[in-house]
Amino acid sequence: MRRLFLAVSLLALASCATTSQPETKPESAPAPQAEAPKAEAPKAEAPKAEDAEAFRAKMPAPGKAPELVLPVFEQVKLDNGLTVLVNARHELPLVFLGVAFAEGGSQDPASQGGLADLTYKMLLEGAGGKDTIALDNAFADLGVSPSVTVSPDGAVVGVRVLTRNADKALALLSDVARRPTFAQKDFDRRKKQQLADLVRRLGTPSFLANQAYLQAVFGASHPYGHPVSGTPATVDKITLQDAKRFYQKNVGPKTAALVVVGDVTKEQAVAWAKKYFGDWKGEAMPAPPPPAPPAPPRDSLFVVYKPGLEQSYIMVGRPGISANHPDQEALELATTVFGGFFGSRLNMNLREAKGYTYGAGASSDPRLGVGPLTAYSQVRADVTGPALGEFIHELNDIKTRPITSKELEAAREGLIRSYPGIFETVEWVGANAATLFFKRLPMDEFAHQIAGLEKATPAEVQRVAEAYFNPSSMQIIVVGDPDILQKQVGTLNLGKLIAVDVAGAGTPAPSKAEKK
Repeated sequence: MRRLFLAVSLLALASCATTSQPETKPESAPAPQAEAPKAEAPKAEAPKAEDAEAFRAKMPAPGKAPELVLPVFEQVKLDNGLTVLVNARHELPLVFLGVAFAEGGSQDPASQGGLADLTYKMLLEGAGGKDTIALDNAFADLGVSPSVTVSPDGAVVGVRVLTRNADKALALLSDVARRPTFAQKDFDRRKKQQLADLVRRLGTPSFLANQAYLQAVFGASHPYGHPVSGTPATVDKITLQDAKRFYQKNVGPKTAALVVVGDVTKEQAVAWAKKYFGDWKGEAMPAPPPPAPPAPPRDSLFVVYKPGLEQSYIMVGRPGISANHPDQEALELATTVFGGFFGSRLNMNLREAKGYTYGAGASSDPRLGVGPLTAYSQVRADVTGPALGEFIHELNDIKTRPITSKELEAAREGLIRSYPGIFETVEWVGANAATLFFKRLPMDEFAHQIAGLEKATPAEVQRVAEAYFNPSSMQIIVVGDPDILQKQVGTLNLGKLIAVDVAGAGTPAPSKAEKK
């Protein structure tokens, strides 16, 4: 009964809730007059199918580009010759502290490639009375791990640290730069590690190609004619005394810069520099820039044989320009059109049109001296010859099919809009400040580059492209299977094939085709 009563009650409530009650109207109210029927509005016609898709014919206009803000670098020189470079960024309580050295791999003595790299890495193997472990623990107590980077023109050792720990971190960095231990056992271990890494990299086609490429473009005896890391054959000969001599000759206040980026003022950075480096003495002086190498017509094609390789690695290039050269921005634009981004001519040909590769690229690398201008790709082994032929075709095409305004504007916009990416972190800003120091460039160099990219005319870019992308002056290096290189590359008439013994690894025996 209780359930029945509840059911009836709920039914009654539901009925009350859904039934409209009559509205009570005042008796004096006049009866409403019936309204005249309204004319029906004409129904909108359904858009035709082609009209519905019409918006696709015009690309939406992009929004206004954000204003490009470049870092402002300030430079101060101490009485002892030390350079101080400062960039203030107060968004986060972080500071990058680095010591940049103006002499890099280009100062390696003949037959001692890799000496600069090994010497600078030894700076973190004990300093200021602390052995390797104690020094590493001292940095770890501050929540940081120091790193060292070596390039052909210089090196930098540095850390990113919380602002409150910057003073303590700089005390450690001053020991690293000024008072390295250079213990024999640490040197032996570091050298063994470097040799092991080089042996491992000998299995990488790009590493092999780069070894042969630098020799072909610059010459084996040129300061830029070897990789910064050296080769197993050259590193194996380096002794602890060689590293000490390199340090004494190339490191001192006149060849160093303290780089401070982040939550700091110029006054604080200079005070730190005087506190930790003001009494530093040394006779090292900056070396002159490496001489410009010749760019003679190509008469040979260099090959590195690696039997069974499924993909061949191709490098094509020549000496380019030095930093601050009048053609720098025009050549950067021409290089970008040729192979510097996904929509470039070389990549669209080899990847999109032919399907020979996952990607192809090109780069201009202005250095303190004349740096390399390079195009490269890793292609399927079975199309090595045709792919190399397309490299030559695209180089010739620069003259017969001039760069269009559309190509130029795409390259210009892409390059200019990429600049914020190289200043995203305090470390990257610090690395770029160190580069200005290595290459002896003014503090407003990046603004100068932007202005040059904006002002470069189509005629100027075309002139530079034709001057530097002449295929006859381009050296060619191919790493691949001996039989494939003989059959496909040897028949292209691009020069006599010369097998290169890279890094003392030993050149594989010639194929049957080569013996014939």
